[in-house]
Amino acid sequence: MRRFAFFALVGALAVGCSSAAGGSGRATVWVTRDKGTIVMHRAKVPAGLTAMQALARVAKLKTGYGGRYVKAVDGVSEHGQHSWFYYVNGYLADRGAADYTLRDGDVEWWDYRSWRNPTDDPVVVGAFPEPFLHGYAGKKLPAVVASSDSRAGRLLARLLHARLVPATARPKGSNVLVLGARETTTFRAGYAYGGTSPGSPVLMVFRGNPGSLLRKPMSYRLRYSVP
Repeated sequence: MRRFAFFALVGALAVGCSSAAGGSGRATVWVTRDKGTIVMHRAKVPAGLTAMQALARVAKLKTGYGGRYVKAVDGVSEHGQHSWFYYVNGYLADRGAADYTLRDGDVEWWDYRSWRNPTDDPVVVGAFPEPFLHGYAGKKLPAVVASSDSRAGRLLARLLHARLVPATARPKGSNVLVLGARETTTFRAGYAYGGTSPGSPVLMVFRGNPGSLLRKPMSYRLRYSVP
């Protein structure tokens, strides 16, 4: 566990305070356990706070390394290979929570879970329609919906402020949502084009009835993937 704590601290210090000002508006904070299975907190906070400040507004924290590393939330403490991780708009954050400034619309998600590698699950579907709408650290990429179902594709493209492209298209430099028909539903996410860091293009693949993604996008909230 010390090795992971050192990894997290080094990442925080390397980035420093490079985030731009968050501006006005509101952001969302979720606190969960076990990949979203247990919900501890859901709250709105002002944009412009750091991710650490926002978490401290909704939960009781125990921190280390001068307040730059979260060791426990509401008495749930790291131990062994169980730790607190945080995501912003579906991306596993690449910096300490004291160094990420929340922008209007950002979704900050803290989850306590087991891990084998700290960089496991770098992109998750649980904040959908993020990161299509707000990106990461103020950087928003173009968005496309790749679908052979023109009606569902157009509606989802409108939701995501995206453009509709053919089902097989994967435009480089864009966040891509692929729609595909299937009797059972799956919804998965990852980096596209070999990306490795938050803010890089993501590829989300939804297979199932696209109507459920349109009518009930919240049903996929707080999920790392489906099934």
